Amino acid sequence: MALDPRTNPARTDCEQCPLREMKSFREFTPGELQFVARFKRGELNADAGSTIVVEGSASAHLYTVLNGWGFRYKILEDGRRQILNYVVPGDMIGLQGAVMKEMQHSVEALTPMTLCVFERERLYSLFENHAGLAFDITWIASREESILDEHLLSVGRRTALERAAYLLAFLYERGRPHRQLNNTGRTIPVTQIHVADTLGLSIVHTNKTLRKLAARNLIRWLDRGCEILDPEGLAELANWQFAEIENRPFI
Repeated sequence: MALDPRTNPARTDCEQCPLREMKSFREFTPGELQFVARFKRGELNADAGSTIVVEGSASAHLYTVLNGWGFRYKILEDGRRQILNYVVPGDMIGLQGAVMKEMQHSVEALTPMTLCVFERERLYSLFENHAGLAFDITWIASREESILDEHLLSVGRRTALERAAYLLAFLYERGRPHRQLNNTGRTIPVTQIHVADTLGLSIVHTNKTLRKLAARNLIRWLDRGCEILDPEGLAELANWQFAEIENRPFI
């Protein structure tokens, strides 16, 4: 069952939102900031392993990640899981449910997370009155589509070694501009099971593949995470290029 956001009042003033301090996000106009402040209804604090939204549910809320890592996934009837993508600060959760009436995937907290909570019903007034924010919503959805395109290419055409290299380079790129990596700046909080469920490989095959990356001094595997030693080397191995986006929108 998904967590109930109504028990957590807002603690972060939109005027003082830490995301606004990051150069990777665009600034709101005064009118947009006023609307977002009224749009927000609370905050959700989720422990690692907590379910934020459940596939098939019709949540009354939308969420923006304020802090922490999460992931989107689907599960087959026999329990096999496919991780679709990872979420970091600034990403929106639940937009799919707002458009399609119910969620087509679930979202789980990978680390402790804080999320801003918005009422889904008020999303329509955003499109009616704030064209700039409406474009931002469209941008967020389009960006998610482009990421999933690259993931599909990886699963369909890259070798296991290239897939693993791409995934870890991609996660490094996603976490670094949003201050989600640790003090060394290079440790991603995923387990080998998360990697296997993202790449569509067995845990044994995943372990062998990650050992090959470690042997090339591209990564170092830790108890609960992966330290990225050479992100450029990972990207080159995967035949993929970093494309950091500055001034990206968020709600």
